[in-house]
Amino acid sequence: MSNKLELYHGSGQIVEFPEIRKTRYTKDFSWGFYCTNSYQQAHRWAERKHENGIVNVYSYTENNQLNIKKFEKMTNEWLDFIAECRAGKVHAYDIVEGPMADDTIWNFVNDYLNKNISREVFWEYAKFKHPSHQISFHSIRALECLKYERSEVINDSTVE
Repeated sequence: MSNKLELYHGSGQIVEFPEIRKTRYTKDFSWGFYCTNSYQQAHRWAERKHENGIVNVYSYTENNQLNIKKFEKMTNEWLDFIAECRAGKVHAYDIVEGPMADDTIWNFVNDYLNKNISREVFWEYAKFKHPSHQISFHSIRALECLKYERSEVINDSTVE
């Protein structure tokens, strides 16, 4: 194990014990527990989706024995991976890390997935956009890399 850093998960509740839940819709990197290295991004997730938003804070220690996929930037491989995951394809990675499309880029991704625009048009639209970070955990072994530190209620200064 190596590389320790702080990760954040925006939610409507305290998440001391993260879980992987299969939901109706898959996300960018399929079903998993999603975090980011950006406090501001987690704050937006919590604020946008929950009346009483909470930012959960974890220390993350990377385990190099796990099957980890990292996308350093938006590439054709990243776009194809998202397309497959959104279509329901299951992958064998414990952890996937990479760019997260903001709402604007996500609209372009949807247009691409729905064949309303070509790959070339997607990249033309996306080239001036700057995605944020996401890391998703897809196995129990992956979740063991996270250590719950604290939760912060975003509507006031309460810290638990």
